[in-house]
Amino acid sequence: MHTLTSVVDGLVPAATLATDTLSPAGETVSGGIFSVAPLLVGLPLASAAILLLLGRRADTWGHWLGVLASAGAFVVGLLTFLRILDRPADERVLDVHLGTWIDAGAFHLDAGMRLDPLSLTFVLLVTFVGTLIHVYSVAYMEHDADRRRFFAYLNLFVAAMLVLVLANSFLLLFVGWEGVGLASYLLIGFWNHHMPYAVAAKKAFVANRVGDLGLLIAMGLMFAHFGALDFATVLDDPAAHASEGTLTAIGLMLLLAACGKSAQFPLQSWLGDAMAGPTPVSALIHAATMVTAGVYLIVRSGAVFEAAPDAQLVVVIIGAITLLFGAIVGCAKDDIKKALAASTMSQIGYMVLAAGLGPVGYAFAIFHLVTHGFFKAGMFLGAGSVMHGMDDQVDMRRFGGLARYMKITWITFMMGWLAILGIPPFAGFFSKDKIIEAAFIPTDGAQWRAWVFGTVALLGAGITAFYMSRLFFMTFEGERRWTTKRDGSEQHPHESPALMTWPMIILAVGSVGLGLVLSLGGRFVGWLEPVTGHAEHGEPVLPEWLLIALTLAVVVVGLVVAWRRYAVSTVPVVPPLGTALTRAARVDLYQDAVNDAVLVEPGQHLTRSLVYADHAVVDGGVKGLAHSTVGLGSLLRRAQTGYVRTYAATMLGGLVVLLVVVLVVQS
Repeated sequence: MHTLTSVVDGLVPAATLATDTLSPAGETVSGGIFSVAPLLVGLPLASAAILLLLGRRADTWGHWLGVLASAGAFVVGLLTFLRILDRPADERVLDVHLGTWIDAGAFHLDAGMRLDPLSLTFVLLVTFVGTLIHVYSVAYMEHDADRRRFFAYLNLFVAAMLVLVLANSFLLLFVGWEGVGLASYLLIGFWNHHMPYAVAAKKAFVANRVGDLGLLIAMGLMFAHFGALDFATVLDDPAAHASEGTLTAIGLMLLLAACGKSAQFPLQSWLGDAMAGPTPVSALIHAATMVTAGVYLIVRSGAVFEAAPDAQLVVVIIGAITLLFGAIVGCAKDDIKKALAASTMSQIGYMVLAAGLGPVGYAFAIFHLVTHGFFKAGMFLGAGSVMHGMDDQVDMRRFGGLARYMKITWITFMMGWLAILGIPPFAGFFSKDKIIEAAFIPTDGAQWRAWVFGTVALLGAGITAFYMSRLFFMTFEGERRWTTKRDGSEQHPHESPALMTWPMIILAVGSVGLGLVLSLGGRFVGWLEPVTGHAEHGEPVLPEWLLIALTLAVVVVGLVVAWRRYAVSTVPVVPPLGTALTRAARVDLYQDAVNDAVLVEPGQHLTRSLVYADHAVVDGGVKGLAHSTVGLGSLLRRAQTGYVRTYAATMLGGLVVLLVVVLVVQS
């Protein structure tokens, strides 16, 4: 490691940062590997521009340019990571100055890149998993006439996500934030000639705009009270610049933004519909990029939430609600991609819950985010492989017995399945179980919170085991329920080509061993300490060994119940009516109906009322005045007869009236 990074030794001056608190500021560096850090964003962004500008001339080779751009960004990120890893722990928060961005009066904001353990963790995850998804897409989109444009959008997505996580200010973060929203809209609606796909893209775009409003309001409050938007100023002792009430408002607005991007309650309804995009898009959105942005925002803004305990508590509550919400919905979905989407919603809920626990949970939230990026991406790519072998069919009730025909897909998917269940020694055991343990640790002496949130996290693990086992058994085990000639077409499942299976194999390896590697000696938690701060690990309300045993017990129960119902029993091709909860879960617990009743319909009525008021009051007032003026003119015009005798009589009448008035006044 020292050999790889020695070329830049001595180029960066030393600095000292405290590791027992969040590190808002870092030393400004230049030269060596840091001089090429802008290539992290520049490579995928340039590739996207080239592919879009060249048009059809890049059809034959454009996809490989997209792959190379993402891979090049990973190489730059890896070298940067090695260089920073070679530095002492208290010198790992660095800023790369890019230039003056805004200089308006008293407001001055530089554009720069924050290179620290948190941002580099996301850089490595986004570029590595993103590159594997790019490679997979070469084969998956082989027969699509617009494959070049698809890779341009993928590169744009990666570039925007890297801007988001590398920004040194909330305003520059917002640029990446909006870029991710735009790229997701383009990718979800990539096949927009199908109306439902176009509607799904618009739904995701609108839901994210609601969250974006929260981030805008938060930045407005920051500017009003801090006079700045850069991390170094805002996150350096926020309580010294703003009251707890103001910080609570900022925290709640940041949480609203996170709910939009990370599909947390109550802004989660777009996530299932986002499956309209090609499967590699689903893997990119749900594993490594978009939905993780909200978790990043909360952890990055940890100093604000720690100074606003009420907002921090709301973060935990939202995470707890969402992890149960997604788990329940996942139990009733028969579409393999939508079941995985519900799983993503639930797992992000775990991360948000952990992020809301403060310093004790920050590292565990990011730890689970990293492992989840591997096993969830692997399972989404596995779902795409199943669709590839089953003529794009997604109904799990028409699957079954695929393990014998798609062995690589079956084995790699199994690794992800065992990882998300938290079976030792797979990755989820070392990350998700730590979140459950942290949830059982009392904060501020409130043991009831530990019992409530810990129980919710434990219950979520059991439900997760059930619905993920249901998905696995319905797809790969049991009897064959494939479409036959009698149904109109006959399925002939087959394994996917090497360009699709190799990324799945690599992700499966990460699903197996990544958790163990990162947890050894607490290395991942220690790696993040310069950003997340050092937190003393409190004692949970139950012994650690008992929590591990309880978690494994509920996981085994969920697995066994799913095995009995979907592996050894006959799975009906036509979904049974089910209980009231099952029927509700099939339609996302009526979230769309609630949104329509609470937001859409009142909004439409308000809009119609405003339009009516505009016509009746504003336009009516103006038109009424005009009509009154015209009417008065018409009335006065009648007095102009053209006869002298009429004018004389009028003058005489006026004189008489005037004399009467004078006499009355004098008397």
